Amino acid sequence: MRIIFFGTPDFALPSLNALVNSGEQVVAVITQPDSMKGRGHKLSRPPVKEYAVSIGIRVLQPCGICSVDFFDALSVLTPDMIVVVAYGKILPPSILGLPPQGCINVHASILPKYRGAAPIQWAIVRGETMTGVTTMRMDEGLDTGDTLLVDTTEITPEDTALTLGARLSEMGARLLLTTIIHLKDGSINPIPQTGEPSYAPIIRKDHGRIDWTASAADIFNLSRGMFPWPGSFCFFQGNKVTLMRTRIVDDRIQGVPGRIEKITGNELHAATGKGILSIIEMRPEGKQSMSGAAYAHGRHLREGMQFDH
Repeated sequence: MRIIFFGTPDFALPSLNALVNSGEQVVAVITQPDSMKGRGHKLSRPPVKEYAVSIGIRVLQPCGICSVDFFDALSVLTPDMIVVVAYGKILPPSILGLPPQGCINVHASILPKYRGAAPIQWAIVRGETMTGVTTMRMDEGLDTGDTLLVDTTEITPEDTALTLGARLSEMGARLLLTTIIHLKDGSINPIPQTGEPSYAPIIRKDHGRIDWTASAADIFNLSRGMFPWPGSFCFFQGNKVTLMRTRIVDDRIQGVPGRIEKITGNELHAATGKGILSIIEMRPEGKQSMSGAAYAHGRHLREGMQFDH
């Protein structure tokens, strides 16, 4: 089949690679425009563009996807199917109706849970213990199309958005190929989504800010779900620190939120609205990561001091 692939970040790479290696004809890749990244504000290519260019696939980077010119550019490619994996924009009806085999999306949740831009992060932040990937036929809504296939995986206490995202991206690539095989032989039946939907809005920097009145479990989940970006962060005496690794010491004790309860070994224990959180690794702004205890010793922290509210 002639396939046009829409995708932008690292998450989309395994799916694109799987399509290329499967023998399907990827006639073009559509990705977001290059953007400024890093402290030096250097112009950076999306990962999907880097890969497509390296293997000689045509790349289009429209600033807007609703124009007649862009639709015409897609039409001349005569796609049989469009595959969308973490592209970042909702396709207009004109594009959805273009390929005879429809538009297929790989979404990193068990729909209808966590529709939207950041399902991996929010599943961890909200304490889910199970998630997965879903392939679906796209419609005009936000991840509301009929589902095709689903694969599931456990969210472990060791998972972060980085590790879970890597695992789901590989699962999604395998599920995509299986979906295409079954669509070709007619052995798959699209199923309308059922159940109560939930949403996963795009992540902003302020989503990572720690509220010490929350429970130790909630802050633990936040620190995993917001890793590596934007990170879960708080302030001590006006100085920003990002919590890189944490663990729950106790989930029952009611203490003074944000108060340092103990400095022991390599860890720093802080009270929350419910329970004690151990900070194993943290990074002061502009510095390298260090253990919680090393930060405490460097800042001359004592038990009874508090993180800023």
